[in-house]
Amino acid sequence: MLKWEERRQVVKVANLYYIDGWTQAQISKKIGASRPIISKLLNMAKETGIVEVFIKDESVHTVELEQQLEKKYGLEDVVVAPTIGLSPEMVKRKIVQAGAHYISKNLKNVNHLGISWGTTVAELVKEYQFERRKDIKIIPLEGGMGRRFGEVHANQIAYELAKKMNSRCSYLYAPAIVETKELKERLMEMQDIKTVLEEGKNVDMAVIGIGNPFKESTLKEIGYLQDRDLDDLCTMGAVGDIGFRFFNESGKPIRHPLNDKVIGLSLDQLKQIKKVIAVADGTHKLKSIMGALRGNYVNVLIIDEQTASMLLNEEIKG
Repeated sequence: MLKWEERRQVVKVANLYYIDGWTQAQISKKIGASRPIISKLLNMAKETGIVEVFIKDESVHTVELEQQLEKKYGLEDVVVAPTIGLSPEMVKRKIVQAGAHYISKNLKNVNHLGISWGTTVAELVKEYQFERRKDIKIIPLEGGMGRRFGEVHANQIAYELAKKMNSRCSYLYAPAIVETKELKERLMEMQDIKTVLEEGKNVDMAVIGIGNPFKESTLKEIGYLQDRDLDDLCTMGAVGDIGFRFFNESGKPIRHPLNDKVIGLSLDQLKQIKKVIAVADGTHKLKSIMGALRGNYVNVLIIDEQTASMLLNEEIKG
């Protein structure tokens, strides 16, 4: 219990610091006490309840979600975009804007940037601001030649991002999924394809999307997945995919025949990349995102507020 004289001193110091905005050095000079004493009195003000610190900003809730997700999954970083009350279209826009901003601000020591495919990653690149990054080379992580939906294939996205960065890119001249395992093996022996896949394995940072093969699936819409494939994947316990590679709720890869026809990085190769940024939105991807996090394929997660809350609640229930 503080004596009246002590309490008065604490209140006086706290008032100068928190209300009048004085520095600890200025307070020290005014009242004739050392800096460590001033620091001790300010701590005492909080410990005794004389001062209570409140953060008044709408971002408080999302920052708390970020910290909880980082701790839960051992993530390097999480960005939760405030999206309550927004339409699905606006939610996606908020997410890709957050992703574009995060990438732009975290390119130090990045010389090779890997880019995956999909509508979310394509939208992110559209939101990316023009800048000069001549030292960075963009590498597609999967094949993606095709007449339909060319704008969401990794080659096209790599090209568009290289334009935004005023930099260079490689091209993986192969389809994402070929007809047979034998054709894949022949293509993988071609020097141009082999070189780009090797570049993809050694990028400093990768940007990926996370898909749900069963709900709002771009893979199905493009025609890469048929009903027969979906039935097989469901039976095998698939909950999501990254770069045409499927995994279950524990994050373990699904051994589906499609794997033998994909030209691109495997999930094990993705794990070896130092920094993998996943940009995902929509509660329909909840189990897909959970599987990706449990599989440790992601270091940085950029996600919407609703899905972030559900992700934590699901884990609590589980």
